[in-house]
Amino acid sequence: QVQLVESGGGLVQAGGSLRLSCVSSGDISDINLMGWYRQPPGAPRDMVALISSVGAITYGDSVKGRFTVSRDNAKNTLYLQMNSLKPEDTDVYVCNAHKVGSPPTYNVWGQGTQVTVSS
Repeated sequence: QVQLVESGGGLVQAGGSLRLSCVSSGDISDINLMGWYRQPPGAPRDMVALISSVGAITYGDSVKGRFTVSRDNAKNTLYLQMNSLKPEDTDVYVCNAHKVGSPPTYNVWGQGTQVTVSS
């Protein structure tokens, strides 16, 4: 299975932008579904954005129109462009890779990157 390392988080003022990256240790071209989740303290993970291996995309309701997810298979990297950030976007953002079907199959999470939006 792969390992995922996120980067790009930080402190930004409301209305600002950040670009998160998630680099995989291995080939992502055959990973069926990759995505970004929020990890509130003491609460279940909340889906932010998903992108399939064929480019189908789903966004959480709270980020539609503001965030854009993309994947670069040549660089084994998943991205999340975050625009018009709001204080309620403050959270740890975690990358996920879910591969099913032909082995090896796995569901892997990164360690997360902190995003803090000040008002």
